[in-house]
Amino acid sequence: MRRAVRLFVELVRFEHTVFALPFAYMGALLAANGRPTGWEWGWITVAMVCARTAGMALNRLIDADIDAKNPRTRSRTLPRGAMRRETVWWLAGFSMAGLVGAATQLQPICVGWSPVAVLLLVMYSYLKRFTRYAHLGVGLVLACAPVGAWMAIRNTIDLPILLLGAAVMVWVAGFDILYACQDIDFDRAEGLHSVPQALGAARALSMAQGCHALSFILLVLLGAALHLGPCYFAGVTSVGALLVYEHRLVKPQDLSRLDQAFFNVNGWISVTLFLATLAHYHFK
Repeated sequence: MRRAVRLFVELVRFEHTVFALPFAYMGALLAANGRPTGWEWGWITVAMVCARTAGMALNRLIDADIDAKNPRTRSRTLPRGAMRRETVWWLAGFSMAGLVGAATQLQPICVGWSPVAVLLLVMYSYLKRFTRYAHLGVGLVLACAPVGAWMAIRNTIDLPILLLGAAVMVWVAGFDILYACQDIDFDRAEGLHSVPQALGAARALSMAQGCHALSFILLVLLGAALHLGPCYFAGVTSVGALLVYEHRLVKPQDLSRLDQAFFNVNGWISVTLFLATLAHYHFK
């Protein structure tokens, strides 16, 4: 049982939940003016866990043959044969069913949009086979976290949550561009597409900086649209500083600190924004 749990956590990279779950909770806070019910918290959490598990399981299945060729990824769970593909297919299927089931416990709009969420979870892993802008597809999937949480409470899609969704999308696209810099040679050899593969590391890093600058602007606009207070804007300022630090860690000729920029800094960004939003409603 311990081995099965360890393999599951490794397969879905459970620690990466910190990238998406805080934004779902942030969306819930904004939608409920700081007071989501326990029922809403619970089913939003179930939906998020199921969506992320399904997305990662499908990504590992769809990319298994590619991962087996890439020296960086050939030690992942499926390429090294630690889990059977049939098991991962069942995991993805049950997770997608859990996502739809959680949607039925929330607002009707969530049920209506759940097929779109499932489609995005399947589609995004294929994008790098066709377009250099697949990074935006990854961002769009994570942007569904705050937008879905808002829908789960308000039963609508409104401009403020679209601002947050757009901020998340370009933030994720930016750090995914950074991460793709380490696979430039492999992607070119295999005919896969990415911004670094097409433009080179230096220009890709500049594009990532532009994505993160846009994300910062969108977060400021969100605060203005919802009349959020000093706690929120202090959090956004901290996020701006973290983004600057992230880009100081990565250079075109030196990717040695890429993991620190990708995992550590971006994890702090999502948590900081959630805590700043929580503080706004707690102290106002």
